[in-house]
Amino acid sequence: MSNLVSYLFKTNAFKVCPDNKPFWYTSGKIGPYFINAHFLYGSEESAVEFLSFIDLEKDKKLELPKKILDKTLAQYNNNAIYKEVIDEMISFIKTNFNVDEIDYVSGGERRDWFFSDIVAYLLGKPHISIFKDLSSVVSTPDFSETVVKTDLQGKKVLHVADLITVASSYVRAWIPGIQALGAEIIWSIVVVDRMQGGVERLKSLGIDAHSLVQIAPDMFKKALDLGIITEEQNELLNKFYKDPDGTMRQFLVEHPEFLENALKADEKTVVRARLCIEGNLYNLN
Repeated sequence: MSNLVSYLFKTNAFKVCPDNKPFWYTSGKIGPYFINAHFLYGSEESAVEFLSFIDLEKDKKLELPKKILDKTLAQYNNNAIYKEVIDEMISFIKTNFNVDEIDYVSGGERRDWFFSDIVAYLLGKPHISIFKDLSSVVSTPDFSETVVKTDLQGKKVLHVADLITVASSYVRAWIPGIQALGAEIIWSIVVVDRMQGGVERLKSLGIDAHSLVQIAPDMFKKALDLGIITEEQNELLNKFYKDPDGTMRQFLVEHPEFLENALKADEKTVVRARLCIEGNLYNLN
């Protein structure tokens, strides 16, 4: 487990924001650090390259899962960091879940696929690839065949993801996508938990949810000891951990220009800023 924490730093998967420039999250909230869990594929460079490959191929829905498996299997056999992450996940699943009860493994577009396909393959389970439009395709355990299925009535699913924040992707897409097939997500395993309530939210929905690594004070201390973050950053990270909404609300009150500038930024930032404002996520109205 300690190795996985070190790998977050080694692969540049854990980034702390510059002063007064918190990161925007998909949920519309902001925070002082960003986790690119898919960098645990081995390196930032290889992860970015693989993500570009998925983007080029993702419209070929029936061909994509096998191509993803081939890529991840080659990486698994050639990259020690990625292999250890996957092996840790397989070990955790076999220790904490009854594998015989798992009918399918699922993963959502796009970053879940860095982990879900190869986990399904190594467990010998068929895989459900869920796309952002809520369509899905189902692959055999060896990925030799991928088809469209509409009825998986009563099947029990393990969802594998890269990370979890507040479980917005689950609630918005992955859970409805699986339910549309007549199946249910019974278990969830993510590589990284940002410790912002996502796992608890899934548990409240009846999903047995777990993570390999938790973003928490002991991890910040390790980053400080390694010289990756400063004392000031460590203090901010700990404040955010104890009271994420309160810490970021205070920041927005003290820096009103941050939201104003976000609404004039790139499209992705604008969308997230609007989510923040329209949802009144920090009770600023």
